[in-house]
Amino acid sequence: MSEGRAALAEATARLVRAGIDNAAGDALALMAHALDVPRHALRDALSQPLPPEAAARFQAAVEARLDRQPVSQIIGFRDFWKHRFRVTRDTLDPRPETETLVAAVLELPWASVLDLGTGTGAILLSLLAERPGTCGLGVDLSLAALEVARGNAAALGTTADFQHSDWFSAVEGRFDLIVSNPPYITAEEMAGLSPEVRDWEPRAALTDEGDGLGAYRVIAAGAVTHLTPGGWLAVEIGPTQGAAVSALFAREGMQDIAIRRDLDGRDRVVLARRKA
Repeated sequence: MSEGRAALAEATARLVRAGIDNAAGDALALMAHALDVPRHALRDALSQPLPPEAAARFQAAVEARLDRQPVSQIIGFRDFWKHRFRVTRDTLDPRPETETLVAAVLELPWASVLDLGTGTGAILLSLLAERPGTCGLGVDLSLAALEVARGNAAALGTTADFQHSDWFSAVEGRFDLIVSNPPYITAEEMAGLSPEVRDWEPRAALTDEGDGLGAYRVIAAGAVTHLTPGGWLAVEIGPTQGAAVSALFAREGMQDIAIRRDLDGRDRVVLARRKA
């Protein structure tokens, strides 16, 4: 059996040579996964010989990372907001900048929420967990993603409804809040994405295969009829899309339109309110 610290050093060097960002952090995450221990417990574990089963899991995980599979898919989860969410190739990897959307709408009054393109359910479930007594519906065109979201809801002990729908197509009723992190990458931008995103995450959740505004047009057109009077719409955007998305919402008669920036100072969320 090889010592864990030596195996970790060798893996880190391989990831560095492959040009992978955050090689050391990725190697630590993969080792914790292989040993099935939390990161803070690695110090003691690494001073011991690696059990053969753990060594095999670690090597397989490193090989997957060298193929540019995202760490979250390899280990099976991503921490987002205050919770841990299962992640698969059928879902977008919840990203820290999306927490800007969660934070923004938690400042608003609402008791019911619709999440369009729910994916892992990270946005919807984070919101419902913060507001006991509220209710929410997550919809997605991907049946596989909906199964992941349902599993995440069960794991968190958070009650939510999920439905197969192409945006608003199967949605009935009105909600105090509509949220979405839709596909906003243009077709031309796809080639420039990192392999981890371009080759491993679901393409339909990344791009509309057009100008990146297609989903916002659909959301803007359907939001008014699915919002309660005075209800709010909040969407994540790409950093250059604030003005265009705001204009789409204004064209549909939405009011109090505002843009929120993420922690890096980039435009990240557009908020708008239906007339009361």
